[in-house]
Amino acid sequence: MAEDINAAPPFRRRVPEGDDRERLVCDSCGFIHYENPKIVVGSVARWGDRLLLCRRAIEPRRGYWTIPAGYMELAETSEEGARREAWEEARADLALDGLLAVYNIARISQVQLIYLARLTSDAVAAGPESAEVALVGWDDIPWDELAFPSVVWALRDYRRLLDRPGGLTGDFAPFGNPPGDRGDRRPAGL
Repeated sequence: MAEDINAAPPFRRRVPEGDDRERLVCDSCGFIHYENPKIVVGSVARWGDRLLLCRRAIEPRRGYWTIPAGYMELAETSEEGARREAWEEARADLALDGLLAVYNIARISQVQLIYLARLTSDAVAAGPESAEVALVGWDDIPWDELAFPSVVWALRDYRRLLDRPGGLTGDFAPFGNPPGDRGDRRPAGL
């Protein structure tokens, strides 16, 4: 009987020798397919006292507002990814001022790197993944229409920086998940 060279190798979930969790392992050769978290990069971008928000034109959470963010690509730095996402979603050019936050969203296996950024121009426009974009003041943020909990966290962490002595200037340590929240449960209403 001839071997089908186009057949997919037989993978099954099991705990490989010396490991402590189930992995996809090839029964033929022992290759282990490691599944690792996805990295999301994005920014809280400002023009003066206004912040850049994008209304999502794609799922998940189509129609809701977010900051420009998305999956990091291969062969790019996290900074390059954050700038690329701002361009793709809002045709915005950014100057990055530092890492604002690192959020761990365990329930969906994501690590989010969110940068503090300045727009180099207020000329922004919806990219292919956005239905519209807007520069909004703090009091005009549509809190009930934000797409993801981490968007709320990032905006609140931005505000915490703004409210500290020295404001947005000077050194600061990146923020993390709110106390007690590992990102392992879906918040009510989302």
